[in-house]
Amino acid sequence: MPRRGLVEGPDLKYFQRRFFTPSEVAQHNQLEDLWVSYLGSVYNLTPLAQEYEGDPLLKPIVEVAGQDISHWFDPETRDIRKHVDPLTGCLKYRTPWSRFLHVPPQLPRSDWANDFGKPWWQRSQYEVGQLSVKTRSIRIINTLTSQAHTLELHLEI
Repeated sequence: MPRRGLVEGPDLKYFQRRFFTPSEVAQHNQLEDLWVSYLGSVYNLTPLAQEYEGDPLLKPIVEVAGQDISHWFDPETRDIRKHVDPLTGCLKYRTPWSRFLHVPPQLPRSDWANDFGKPWWQRSQYEVGQLSVKTRSIRIINTLTSQAHTLELHLEI
């Protein structure tokens, strides 16, 4: 490993950020670069989008790319929120943007396969860090050139 100066630096290949600001998550809002946050964590769903490209059940996830979708989930169970259907009295998933990947259909169907294992929201492989709750903007001004830059910093330790 090459040395930098007198002291070895960290191996940046395995370095992972711990906190992301909401504006950083919002920058990842395309099908080719799809991140969401929910229940305080940030998830990179780009591999999921590549795996299910062209599937109509991916559309609700793509529409909320770069956003927080905590309102989709029950904080206690970390599963999709459920409600009792007033017509049938059955417990059903509550999906505000219509049904999406790994959510079963409301009625039994022969074309729905549940052989995917864990649903995507329960897989830790997509988690990339924590969502920063407290942020602060800092403006840095170069007094010689009058250039100004604004940085958004997280305040978690």
